[in-house]
Amino acid sequence: MVITIIQIVLASLLIIAILLQQRGAGLSGAFGGEGSVYSTRRGAEKIIFISTIVIAVLFFGISFLRIILY
Repeated sequence: MVITIIQIVLASLLIIAILLQQRGAGLSGAFGGEGSVYSTRRGAEKIIFISTIVIAVLFFGISFLRIILY
């Protein structure tokens, strides 16, 4: 039961983090950045990028644990 709740929370956080990274709709588009020119990730974009990776790893780990336990 607890694993299911953790998995739902992680899935929601992962969806939000991915949607914030989309070009033109994320933080760079909101603050006037252009999506057509590649630039390095700085500040909040870098934090969101790294947190997306961490959340994805946690989500897959919890999913694998759930498969093993049930």
